[in-house]
Amino acid sequence: MPNARLDRICNIHELRLAAKRALPLPLFDFMDGGAEDERTLQRNMSAFDRWALLPSTGVDVSSIDTRTTVLGESIGWPVVLAPTGITRMFHTEGERAVAPAAARADTIYTLSTMSSVSIEEIAGLTQGPKWFQVYCFKDRELTREFLQRAKSTGYKAICITVDVQVAANRERDKRSGITIPVRLTVASALQFAMRPLWCRAYFTSERPILANVIHKIKEGSVDLSTVSAYINRQFDPSITWKDLEWMVGEWGGPVMIKGILSPEDAKRAKSIGAKAVIISNHGGRQLDGAAAAMDALPRIADAVGNDLELILDGGIRRGTHVLKALALGAKACMIGRPYLFGLAAAGEAGVDRALKLLKDEVTRDMALLGARNVGEIRRDMVVPVP
Repeated sequence: MPNARLDRICNIHELRLAAKRALPLPLFDFMDGGAEDERTLQRNMSAFDRWALLPSTGVDVSSIDTRTTVLGESIGWPVVLAPTGITRMFHTEGERAVAPAAARADTIYTLSTMSSVSIEEIAGLTQGPKWFQVYCFKDRELTREFLQRAKSTGYKAICITVDVQVAANRERDKRSGITIPVRLTVASALQFAMRPLWCRAYFTSERPILANVIHKIKEGSVDLSTVSAYINRQFDPSITWKDLEWMVGEWGGPVMIKGILSPEDAKRAKSIGAKAVIISNHGGRQLDGAAAAMDALPRIADAVGNDLELILDGGIRRGTHVLKALALGAKACMIGRPYLFGLAAAGEAGVDRALKLLKDEVTRDMALLGARNVGEIRRDMVVPVP
């Protein structure tokens, strides 16, 4: 997408429509969809409408400071980038586009275990702060290896994802005929043919791989389907808090637990040494019918107070969403789909556009709210909508 057209995109919703126009439908559905009836996916966004903002007036808002600190890292605004897997499926630049855009936006990029670019390459790509997302795999030595690689290459913290005990039922993907790696099937061939620019870029470029585990696969069998099957066998439905505590000890630095919706689980996370929890339902992609992240936030904030930093993940599409989450106790918010929409629409420039749109909204909305800095966003600035 030419930059002139990109500049006419006014919000994340319009960027989503641009991504839909750019991607074959099976890939757009893979990015955009959720589990089963997608009720939790929709609740993640609609939950913000259950809160209204109460602005303070008569405040000098000629200067707005959006800076904050998350896990000891000073960033330019209270939004960080979530881990997303196999990002090069959506655009050939993939993670190589997202990490620099995050650095330019003065925020943190979280690299996924399932990245199509390696831990080491992303570490050397920018000087911006980075976190690494990891699972507790059946192969504990592989898990330990991931932690060691992230530590030795300068990642500041780890994010342990705990809500993928088993594969979810993502019916939209079944209907659209998505395959990993991308292959033309009877169900999907026409949809791919309708997006010739994406097809030309994808099929003439280096194919995406799960770069962080490629060394574990027998030489000659390293196509994405083989590696994906290997990873799927590594998900461990038997993990407990004892396993997570082992990972906290192995890392020896700041740890976040991602996939928390229960106040009791937040307390357990603190008890094993986590410094933060990411309130998340995996973007509505795992347990359909689970609470919206925004609905879970106030209860968790009330339960843990200032003992843990809380990061809200799920449904962020507007600057006002960020402000509502901060008012209810979040230290920061985490976004995944918004920057993927930008990536799919226009590569690195599209990610830049997504982050600029949100950051500009946060800044403007803080002024309209009467909050000169992030610390002035208080709980009495939101009220539940009857």
